Amino acid sequence: MAAHGRHFVVGNARGERVVCVTRGKKAGPACGDRVQYTATGVSQGVIDALLPRTNLFYRSDAFRAKLLAANLTQLCTVVAAEPSYSDDLLGRSLVAAEATGIKPLIVLNKVDLAEAAALARSRLALYGTLGYEVVEVSLKTDPKGALTRLWPHFENQSTVLVGQSGMGKSSLLNCLVPDAQAATREISLALHTGKHTTTDARLYPLSAAQGQVIDTPGFQEFGLAHLSPGTVERAFPELAPFLGHCRFNNCTHLIEPGCAVLEALRLGQIDQRRYTLFAHLTRESRTQSHAPTGPH
Repeated sequence: MAAHGRHFVVGNARGERVVCVTRGKKAGPACGDRVQYTATGVSQGVIDALLPRTNLFYRSDAFRAKLLAANLTQLCTVVAAEPSYSDDLLGRSLVAAEATGIKPLIVLNKVDLAEAAALARSRLALYGTLGYEVVEVSLKTDPKGALTRLWPHFENQSTVLVGQSGMGKSSLLNCLVPDAQAATREISLALHTGKHTTTDARLYPLSAAQGQVIDTPGFQEFGLAHLSPGTVERAFPELAPFLGHCRFNNCTHLIEPGCAVLEALRLGQIDQRRYTLFAHLTRESRTQSHAPTGPH
């Protein structure tokens, strides 16, 4: 349910919170992992085994990987009408969801700011045409309406929340989990850390539903160096109709003659912003071929 260094908060079937450590120096579990542990004292234990995962979600650069969450069904990216959100981070989060094999969801917050919301809505229109669902809310001025719109997307899901600072991610969490602040204090007390000390992901069960939400710290960069070029191209749904139709079988879709993707770009069938992100991620993947393949 949470981690700090090599200490992990594990929730058991009795609803208890147990602070556990791992044996040896092997990589620890991610938030959302299922584990087996042995009790060593009151609310203390040692993790013996990590049960098989359905997936693992993390970000990476050329030097290290940052483990975020496991066993997910959905990735929710929170953006806001104000302050302006980063197209690059939003695009990267969608690529990460596609690469992990989980459902992407975009939540646009602060739609009560009419002028700014109209601009944000026009920027997000592209993602709607690609099949991505966008849910509009005003978490501050209409929390009940926001909950009504959000709940069907979160119940029975294991969702990880991502987003820049200031987008309203904490407000969304508090909307879905009214006692989230109390749960955060409980976890911090168990780990003997301050409220703002732990910077790893934290898991919150959804009351009255078979679901959970994993909150992550706000971040300004979303490295995807661990993705292969093939994974990157498959993570852009708009490229699918053109893949396999290039002159060369090993086409990178960057500079080659007879490239079906570049021709589609020229004809306006692929958005320039999305192609720019694709090209950047492809080059990143090829120049960082020795990037970590998993968190260590």
